[in-house]
Amino acid sequence: MPLTLEIVTPDARVYSDTIDTVVIPTVEGEVGILPGHIPLLTQIEHGELRVTKGNETVFLAVSGGFAEVEGDRVHVLAEHAISEEKIDEKGVEEALKRAERELDDAKHLDPQQYEHLQSLVRYSGVQLAVKRRRR
Repeated sequence: MPLTLEIVTPDARVYSDTIDTVVIPTVEGEVGILPGHIPLLTQIEHGELRVTKGNETVFLAVSGGFAEVEGDRVHVLAEHAISEEKIDEKGVEEALKRAERELDDAKHLDPQQYEHLQSLVRYSGVQLAVKRRRR
């Protein structure tokens, strides 16, 4: 019996399909989900999410949010998520440099802005790692 996986961000549905397995990066480490998994609600960490369907594995960069497993349905509600093929490596590198420069000048930022920039830097790093994993 396959799993149904749906990955949603505030902006869009990023992924929706029936799959064999999914590995989700959580704050407590990676969690592998197979059909028949016990119910679960967990917080997502910045990282690589791996989806396996047949002989194909799809890689996505995810950041923040929650994953819920109920029955054979997996719902991922993430702050950010993007599939490997949609990552614009050059654009991410430029955004990363801008965010790092702003962090260097962080004396004038309020704590919430500082935390947001740190989150962008971590997510950019995850995107680059996912994109460059096959080199």
